[in-house]
Amino acid sequence: MDKKISGVGVLDKAVKILSVLESGPHSLGELVAATRISRPTAHRLAVALEFHRLLARDLTGRFVLGARSGELAASAGEDRLLAAANPALIALRDATGESAQLYRRQGEMRICVAAAERLSGLRDSVPIGAALTMSAGSAAQILLAWEDADKLHRALTGARFNAATLAAVRRRGWAQSVGEREPGVASVSAPVRGPNNRVIAAVSISGPIERLGRQPGRIHAAALVATSQKLSEYISRKN
Repeated sequence: MDKKISGVGVLDKAVKILSVLESGPHSLGELVAATRISRPTAHRLAVALEFHRLLARDLTGRFVLGARSGELAASAGEDRLLAAANPALIALRDATGESAQLYRRQGEMRICVAAAERLSGLRDSVPIGAALTMSAGSAAQILLAWEDADKLHRALTGARFNAATLAAVRRRGWAQSVGEREPGVASVSAPVRGPNNRVIAAVSISGPIERLGRQPGRIHAAALVATSQKLSEYISRKN
């Protein structure tokens, strides 16, 4: 966490709360422990940030980063990933013949932030803004695979994949799922990494099992990895 302070106490504390939540959902007690802000102050600031949509709550009532953070980044032109995503997904769709998506994690869900649908025929359509589970699907595997052990253990409760699956994902650098999120649908995903090498998104393709087969990664993993690497390199450039 950045320990620099501006001298404006309430703002520094609010930023500290936002910084802690970059790592995932926190209860009020966990926020207090992580920030060392008094409980009444932490609660007051968190509720105020929630009012302004900079924070939100997950299904269990824990605080998570809110949608306004991404909206501000996009409107300021600072979101290099979204700027590069559309042409990259179109190229991936054309190379694989399948619908392509980009997902980011938000609390206990993953959000489709960009997509390029297959132009004709049977396809898996995921609209931009759709919130999908973190308990199933190759993109969920990617967004969880590099989490620390404690968070990973909690996330695997109720998931349709296990720790061995995620170990294989880390080893080979991509994930696949067959009928995991939705019957009849298969997918392949790869990680997009930020400047600190942290996984910040998952790039995916999805479509019917009858076309992708029971081992879709054998056919499409190379294209997913190449696309994810290009996106990672682009957003890691300093200029």
